Amino acid sequence: MTRTDPLARVVFALLLLACFAAFIVTQRLKHTPTAVQDFKRTPVFSPTPAGHIKEERISFKLARADRVTVTIVDSTERTVATLVRDRPVARYKQFALRWNGRTGTARGNTVAVGPTGTTIVTPVNTGSPAPEGEYHVRVTLREQNRSVLSPTGFTLVRK
Repeated sequence: MTRTDPLARVVFALLLLACFAAFIVTQRLKHTPTAVQDFKRTPVFSPTPAGHIKEERISFKLARADRVTVTIVDSTERTVATLVRDRPVARYKQFALRWNGRTGTARGNTVAVGPTGTTIVTPVNTGSPAPEGEYHVRVTLREQNRSVLSPTGFTLVRK
């Protein structure tokens, strides 16, 4: 007859309990919506007189209403342009922005409502033209104290 060590039984029970808890946490995380959803952007734009698409079109939805700061960052994640700062955005409503390819902080904006009810903000960035390259959108959620970088970038072409 073999006898098991009581300590081995306790360790086995604790490991089994930890595995079960990890499974529950993983399932819950899988079903939690991401903070910024439905990122859309124009893959390539050219803010030049000859450019076919002169403004970068950006849009997204939030899982929770928040005050957002939206910036354009280069490939090193350095801020190139700030489009809006601490702007209230409703939850689950598509919020759209346009970027003119210029650097700096927007000195104002125009607001329009699209045919589907989407709020479209066109910031007035008056800095120097941003160089050609790959860019991403960073959305900073003030009340959630976090930032989200767009999963895919876009390209600015000046030719």
